[in-house]
Formats: sequence, C-alpha cells, structure tokens
Amino acid sequence: MPPPEGPAPAVTVLAGGYGAARLLAGLTRVCDPATVTAVVNCGDDMVLHGLHISPDLDTITYCLAGQLNPETGWGLQSDSWQALDMLRHLGGQSWFALGDRDLGTHLYRTQRLAEGATLSAVTAELLERWGVEVRLLPVTDDQLRTHVTIDRGADGAPGGDREVGFQQYFVGMQHAVAVRSVRFAGAEQARPAPGVLDAIAGAAAVIIAPSNPIVSIGPLLAVEEVRRALIRRREQTVAISPIVAGAALRGPAARLMSELGHESSAAGVARLYAPLAGTLVIDEADASLAPAVEAEGMHCVVAPSIMHTPTHAESLGRTALAAVGYTAPAQR
Repeated sequence: MPPPEGPAPAVTVLAGGYGAARLLAGLTRVCDPATVTAVVNCGDDMVLHGLHISPDLDTITYCLAGQLNPETGWGLQSDSWQALDMLRHLGGQSWFALGDRDLGTHLYRTQRLAEGATLSAVTAELLERWGVEVRLLPVTDDQLRTHVTIDRGADGAPGGDREVGFQQYFVGMQHAVAVRSVRFAGAEQARPAPGVLDAIAGAAAVIIAPSNPIVSIGPLLAVEEVRRALIRRREQTVAISPIVAGAALRGPAARLMSELGHESSAAGVARLYAPLAGTLVIDEADASLAPAVEAEGMHCVVAPSIMHTPTHAESLGRTALAAVGYTAPAQR
C-alpha cells in the first residue's frame, strides 16, 4: 500500500543532552526524520577559550549524524586531543575537554555568531553540513544560562554560598557538590527562537524527553511563552521519566531533585510535569508507583524505558507516541 498523500503529522520533543539524543535517534526509526523537531536546552551553553560552546545542541547533532562518541556520550567518535594536550602543557584551562574535530564546530559557531547570525540559524547550518534531517531549535536565540548555587565550602572555597555556571558544576566539579538552588539567568527576557512556538502548537504529539527535569528541561520551561504553549498542549504531551528505581541513569538528576526538595522517583517527576503533560511513561521497575503518578492527574504508562540499544530507543519512541494516540505513517 502506498504511503498516504500529504505531509506527515509532526512530532516535537523537548530535549536536553544524551537521553534526548538517544530518544530522537530512536524516533527517526519510527517517523520520517523531517517531521521531527527538537526544542533544545541552551542553558548549558558557555564561552570558553573565546569559543561559544553549545553542549546539548552538539551532543544531539553528533548522535543524529552517527558521529557521537559512544564511550563518553559527548564529543565526536575517533577524535584526537592534540590541542587539549598542548593546552595542558602550557598550563591553560583544560577542565572542559574539547577534541580537535569538535573544536572545529565551536570555531565555526563562534565565527558565524560574530558575523551576526543567530544561534538557531547557525544550528540549522551545522545540521545541513552533517546531513541531519531532524530539525533542532535552541529554545531561544537570546542569552539563557543555568547557574547553580553550591553549598558553603562544598568546593573547598572559603566564605558563603557561591553561584557557579552549570558546566563548572557539572564538568569542573564532576557534579559532586551539594546544590542549594538553580537559576536560569536571562529567562525573563528570553523570547522563543523562531519556530519554537509553532513546533509545539502544531505538533500531533509532544514528548518531554527523559532528560534532567531540573537543568535540561527546566531552562526550556523558564522561557514563559514556551511553558504556556506546552500547557495548552497538555493532553497531546507525554513525558518520559528519567528516574528509574529512584536513580538517574546518567548524571545528577536524582540527587538534584532531592537537594532541591523534590522526591527522587517517578512520582516526583510526575509532580513536576503534571501541569504540562497529560501522560507519563515510567519504567517497569517503577510499576508500583503508577497509582501515585495517576494521583497527580496524569495517565501512567508502564513500559521498558532504558535505551540500551537503538532498538530499545525505537521501542520507547513508539510507546511515547502511542500514549497520546499517535500512529506514525509509513515512511516514504
């Protein structure tokens, strides 16, 4: 039977980092990649060595291009480290590792931004260079930065509590210090990047990826127009819990939730997302928490949610889409 005529329904994913990258790669096995849009966290962005670095945008781009380093979950596979080795030899800042090929991405982005291009325009250019059909939109072209306040003396520094940039906490301190609060600097002034609101409003299904709710999805929701747009699509929105059996599969999500006063469980994720998503997918290991999720006013779907392989990611994508009644048309 030939595929139906006309454009395929669109899918929009709120995304940040490795878990979102894996899910998006799985969705490209379910849907026409050209119908998938990801609204991506740029609160992790920073300037280092004079270069504009966008970790989440790059991780997702590299993953969809089949170039992500599988051992680290960031950077490019088969990269070399001569520039970093020289930087260490010279005594420069080397706490944030940039491979030689990866440096090319940041050099290009920095050049284009200096020429007046927007972050969303540069992102589209990079996707075209890599041959990626999924559309990635930074949540905003304005400056939005995630800052965390760490406990007094947690990093050995004297004095009171101290606010640091997210990457300094996450990479420089190996997210091993207690966090007292999180702030999204610039969120009040930030406007959604072109296409973001339309991608949410026009999607047949909206998915909140299994990303860190506090520091990956939180910056997206801190842009008020994005939060309002998502609330309007609540019944078509499904979230996937990144917490399985009380723990995060990667990174500090579980500990951050606890440190900031949230329950570190699928039920705690439900309380965060209940105003935004009508459905939550939780792992089979958390099946006993389904009643607690539904007590928050969400429909609960229990399914395998750990993406060990591309096939697992594809299955999770199908589960999320089916949860909001979406059936992917046959790919052309």
